[in-house]
Amino acid sequence: MTQIDLDDIANKVLEVLNSNGTDIVKGSSLNSPHAVGYAVQEFLAGDNGLATILKDLCIQVDNDFTRRSMEDLAFKSGQGNYYAIDVKTHNLNTAFNMPNLISVKRLAQFYKRSDNNYFCILIVSYVVESGRIIYKECHFKPIEAFNWDCLTFGALGWGQIQIANANILNFHDGKDINRRDWMIKMCDMLQFFYDEEIGKIVERKTWFQEAKTYWKNK
Repeated sequence: MTQIDLDDIANKVLEVLNSNGTDIVKGSSLNSPHAVGYAVQEFLAGDNGLATILKDLCIQVDNDFTRRSMEDLAFKSGQGNYYAIDVKTHNLNTAFNMPNLISVKRLAQFYKRSDNNYFCILIVSYVVESGRIIYKECHFKPIEAFNWDCLTFGALGWGQIQIANANILNFHDGKDINRRDWMIKMCDMLQFFYDEEIGKIVERKTWFQEAKTYWKNK
């Protein structure tokens, strides 16, 4: 049974986008990362996108997800692995980009549910030249392939895993990817993150207690 090669799929995504997806956004919308991101996601969800790439592997792509779903696309391999895919785009001409990936609690629950579950990031980097999108790079990796030195947490809900700067992506080699170690590292880092958030909340409470005292004495 054929194994899934995510790097090979990433290369094919890049080829398909540069062959058929350079004109999916036009005019002033090319200046909008949101517009380009949405268009790329829609293109990959269509018949000429990821479905075409995986057709030779007899794999069907599911694109029927709501905006609140953690995945934009998904497929199940012949080995029974479920790949939940978050599609991201990055304009290489921007100095700084910090996309949200997934809630820490949602990821922990998803991975606890089954070792066959994979939350994957498909990130496409591009530039705009002469009114067209030129796709430069594509990475398709399970989140545990991302080195923690290029990730951070955002203070939203239980915490959001974010790419610290989309211009700087560091990955573990395939042989070095260890989900158990990666998740333990996440839990350890969250303890420091939560301690920092508690400190911020205490500071805010103190500030407004002083504000209350001011208004009571006014």
